[in-house]
Amino acid sequence: MQRILVQDLPQHVGERVTLMGWLHWRRDLGGIQFVLLRDRSGVVQVVLPGGGKLPLQESSIRVTGTVVESDKAPGGLEVHAEGLEVLSPATAPTPVEIPKEEWRANPETLLEYRYVTLRGEKARAPLQVQAALVRGFRKYLDAAGFTEVYTPKIVQAGAEGGTNLFPVEYFEQRAYLAQSPQLYKQILVGVYERVYEVAPVWRAEEHATSRHLNEYLSLDVEMGFIESHEEVMRLETELIRAMLEEARASAERALRLLGVELPPVPKEIPVLEHQEARRIVKEELGIGVGTDLNDEAERALGAYVRERYGTDWVFVHRYPESVRPFYTHPDPERPGLTRSFDLLFRGLEVTSGGQRIHRYEDLVESLQRHGLDPQAFRGYLEVFKYGMPPHGGFAIGAERLTQKLLGLPNVRYARAFPRDRHRLAP
Repeated sequence: MQRILVQDLPQHVGERVTLMGWLHWRRDLGGIQFVLLRDRSGVVQVVLPGGGKLPLQESSIRVTGTVVESDKAPGGLEVHAEGLEVLSPATAPTPVEIPKEEWRANPETLLEYRYVTLRGEKARAPLQVQAALVRGFRKYLDAAGFTEVYTPKIVQAGAEGGTNLFPVEYFEQRAYLAQSPQLYKQILVGVYERVYEVAPVWRAEEHATSRHLNEYLSLDVEMGFIESHEEVMRLETELIRAMLEEARASAERALRLLGVELPPVPKEIPVLEHQEARRIVKEELGIGVGTDLNDEAERALGAYVRERYGTDWVFVHRYPESVRPFYTHPDPERPGLTRSFDLLFRGLEVTSGGQRIHRYEDLVESLQRHGLDPQAFRGYLEVFKYGMPPHGGFAIGAERLTQKLLGLPNVRYARAFPRDRHRLAP
């Protein structure tokens, strides 16, 4: 008999079906036994005749029985089965009881046994939402004439100089894990005009906070023949909207399970100049701030924008040259400032982007001004001798966006197997 998924059971009431999945929960009342079977689409109650020995929870099982309506069963349906077949038995109790798993408690235990705790419905739901967001990212950009590219993850030099890099022994040479595909995606603008990439990146940062990972999924975009960074910001606004629409449509069950309603994206996201954002934080909110916005300043600014503009989204643009990478295009009308931006969502930076320098001589000068050796970027610089168009782009941190959209207490819950300052396993 062909297997049926839990999500499809409402179409088979009164019919005999076969289900396969995991033994999520069990209860033996002697004359009758109750089992919750979990598959990739959901959970259903199975009623079995008593007398048999039930396997341990998380055993892989198969049951065949009749679908009946029941007000007392989760979801209003249950399966009355003749028996239960064990496909692969669990040989030990799980270190965390999956049905009682709650990702807001005992985070270190949940992460230490991630290989099994990830099976919990609330644990896997954020990753289903994230997959939908990435799917929306790809679908929108494909339709907008972008080409997906795949850049090296073992590199000779960092995209932002020599900081925050993980060294790698590469035969007789020293190499590094890529901290960004930035330099390569710029090169590929000269090939395809519009490119994007979905891939991991690595940052050797000492942070051990609820918002930092040392390996994360970066959603990168770069586009050529632009007028300014504001054109890139407009594209990102539409892209974010499309990503959330895809998540609403294809991850509805996961969102419902988490009790989350995704926020709207305004037609035009509010835009603040960096200097004005600093002034608001310092003078109106009374919070100390340095040259750049720190974590506390971003949170305070997010709350301010929420109250003032009625949205969780805000662009902060025209950052000073001193706090942006060497490839950031200076603002010709505002000396000392750049055509750059960050997108803040609920008080957290989820995107960094801007217009890039596209002339060879200007790049060499910028490298020197940032204290970097142009020779170390020789391979990257060469392409700018051959007519690179004005271009710009951005990168979205997939886990940070997922964390803030879903209200997760820690960004590590937005990655299947997180890598942070202290974690290399599982």
